[in-house]
Amino acid sequence: MNIRPSAAIRQNYNEIAEQCRKIAEPVFLTKNGEGDLVVMDIGTYNRGEKMLKLREELLTVEEDRMRGSKGYSVNEVAAKMRNAIKKAVDHGTEE
Repeated sequence: MNIRPSAAIRQNYNEIAEQCRKIAEPVFLTKNGEGDLVVMDIGTYNRGEKMLKLREELLTVEEDRMRGSKGYSVNEVAAKMRNAIKKAVDHGTEE
């Protein structure tokens, strides 16, 4: 965990930005010794948001399954995937 005083962002913006990109983790900024802000690079932020969205979708699917919603068999999923791949390949050759 990287903790820096809030004044560091004004004095060392480029250094902190580079560090965020390099370690792909947030930098925690303090003000008067207390946690104040969290700074991270946009790539790390976007990955985190995508993970949260995926977890939310998986939770919804699991809740539906527990309520008795019918799922798909392995063969049905494989057929849907083959169909999607075929459509994507066919679409790419139309140009």
